[in-house]
Amino acid sequence: MSQPMGYSTTLNHTHDPAATSWVASAQAPGADFPIQNLPWGVFRPTGSDEAFRGGVAIGDQVLDLSALARSGLLSGLAQQSALAASEPTLNTFMGMGPAAWQALRHAVFDLLVSTASSAVQQQVQPCLQAQGAVTLGLPARIGDYTDFYTSIYHATNIGKLFRPDNPLLPNYTWVPIGYHGRASSVQVSGHGFKRPSGQVMPPGATEPVFSACKRLDWELELGVFVGTGNALGDPIALGNAEDHVFGLCLLNDWSARDIQGWEYQPLGPFLSKNFATTVSPWVVSLEALAPYRTAMQRPDGKTNDLAYLHSEHNAQQGALDVQLTMGLTSAAMRAAGTAVHNVCQTSYRHAYWTLAQMVAHHTVNGCNLQPGDLLGTGTLSGPTLDQAGALIELTEGGKVPLTLPGGEQRTFLQDGDEVTMRGWCEKPGAARIGFGECKALVLPAT
Repeated sequence: MSQPMGYSTTLNHTHDPAATSWVASAQAPGADFPIQNLPWGVFRPTGSDEAFRGGVAIGDQVLDLSALARSGLLSGLAQQSALAASEPTLNTFMGMGPAAWQALRHAVFDLLVSTASSAVQQQVQPCLQAQGAVTLGLPARIGDYTDFYTSIYHATNIGKLFRPDNPLLPNYTWVPIGYHGRASSVQVSGHGFKRPSGQVMPPGATEPVFSACKRLDWELELGVFVGTGNALGDPIALGNAEDHVFGLCLLNDWSARDIQGWEYQPLGPFLSKNFATTVSPWVVSLEALAPYRTAMQRPDGKTNDLAYLHSEHNAQQGALDVQLTMGLTSAAMRAAGTAVHNVCQTSYRHAYWTLAQMVAHHTVNGCNLQPGDLLGTGTLSGPTLDQAGALIELTEGGKVPLTLPGGEQRTFLQDGDEVTMRGWCEKPGAARIGFGECKALVLPAT
């Protein structure tokens, strides 16, 4: 299938900051889902046993792509795409590629923009459902999940805690480090998870003990959903890598730091990571993010990446300025009606490796990606402590507790804590677009 040139970087009419929608809530101050966004997800009416189907977020509404496909308002590739997106997961649609993604996104834009005729608006209106009346599902059937380590600040901070004499290993600035996560434990925002148990080595002990995790942590990340895959043995070139990216979501890779400290050498994380990962339900397309492209920002100034990881285009436009926050409410805070307490704010622009480099490196050995595969960026810590994306960094390994409203303190998460991640992009001359929220509650261990 042919692919539109510059799909992920070229600005077009869907980015016009002056564009508005006839869905009034899309213009609400601070709205995550204006007409310039139009993220993808799957949903069904709350309380029903109907099949999940694809939808597009617009303001506080969801546009039902199955209903839209039956409306007669679409044709050609946009109609084919809407039919594919009517399935319970978006995998088939993801595998159709950028031309299909763009065709449907532009068709939806044209139907929802304020200048659409009243007749069109009347035909589209029955395809809308209130977000408050639907249940959002996992956007894809995730076949594989790989978590990367793209923040040099996070890698250095963690290295100081685990390897104080050698915090940043020499391969870090040459290789986009990643490990194979557990796809079956990825859940959509709103689902709680039980505190994990496993082997830990108590300080000063000579033998490990079996225990519920006492150093439970979050990791503030972005998720990257793969669209079109590649054949086994055929690497994806850096210049084509973004044509294989369906979009981005929020991702929280929960971590059991005490289990991790005992198990992670010599082969890396295992039970400390595979018990739960939470993603946001809406997937923001790279096309929607085009206004927020920026140059790579490396604190060491390194530019001599190996050839398969380097291009001037990637260096100048490969990074994305996505603002990210992580917030916490304890059970006591929620009982008192206290708002979420944000403890950090950072940006994806601080990543050492771009998403194109992640895809290119993942496949350079011939590894085949498939539609719906999930990549995590790794914890996106920035250069200062208030931009640290994990509790283990914010509390300096548990030595400096955070103080919550009401006086409670936290070094690591307690049962009943609820963690909420949010993401958005905004700057002068462009429409603000958001990712919604990524939320989960810590439940007691079994």
